[in-house]
Amino acid sequence: MTTTTKPDTEGKFAFLKPLFDAVAAHHGPDAYIPLPEPAPRSSLATDDRPLGGWTASTLIRNSFAAGLSHVDALARQITVARVIDPHSPWTLLRGALENFATSTWLLAGTGRDERRTRALASWAQDMHNRGQYEDDTGHTPTGPNARTGTQRRDEIHALATTLGLSPLPRPEVRKIIESAASETGLDPAAVRAAWRVGSGFAHGRHWPLVRVGAPVGAIANNNGHMVALVLDEEHLANLTTPVLTLLNHTRTRYTVRAT
Repeated sequence: MTTTTKPDTEGKFAFLKPLFDAVAAHHGPDAYIPLPEPAPRSSLATDDRPLGGWTASTLIRNSFAAGLSHVDALARQITVARVIDPHSPWTLLRGALENFATSTWLLAGTGRDERRTRALASWAQDMHNRGQYEDDTGHTPTGPNARTGTQRRDEIHALATTLGLSPLPRPEVRKIIESAASETGLDPAAVRAAWRVGSGFAHGRHWPLVRVGAPVGAIANNNGHMVALVLDEEHLANLTTPVLTLLNHTRTRYTVRAT
């Protein structure tokens, strides 16, 4: 059994306020203020130029916006609904971490070839997943320039070959998180551990409840006793810190490379 708790952003949940403030800086009147398109002569635009429609900047901007949305959902839960459960904060911060790590990873790399490879590999995986959806739904795109996700994936691999970037690796979330952590001076093992806890909660696993939940008592049930748990904010802070670090890093690094 798990219990809910009224959050106190001035007390034990105050560690979330800097993250919420960072996201609030991107609030517009009706939607988030997105990262801008890269300037034509910028470093990022130069990376993008031979990639056609498969640009790194599009992926970075999409991932950054998705990260903001995940954090904002948690902010609304805590500051508006004012009820927090032991599962969804981890799920939301895990989603934010993966997205900000992806944007950090795409902006990094030791040179243009590596950054372009990362972008094309991400697009290829994106189109592969789209193809799976189309297979599941029986959807076939129509129109003179229509292509299936699988066909688009093949186009991306062909472009990679033309640019001398083949074979494209398959992006792995764990490796992306580790790389982004190293890029920003975080401990990859610690960030990876926090991400695993978030993933455990997102998938309804039992072990995170035991590992990071705070027991507050026991109740009788038909089989004996079950421990009631509440959110342990100390462990949640271990996930909040890298999310904020990667958000700030993406925003700063993107500004440098896109102008």
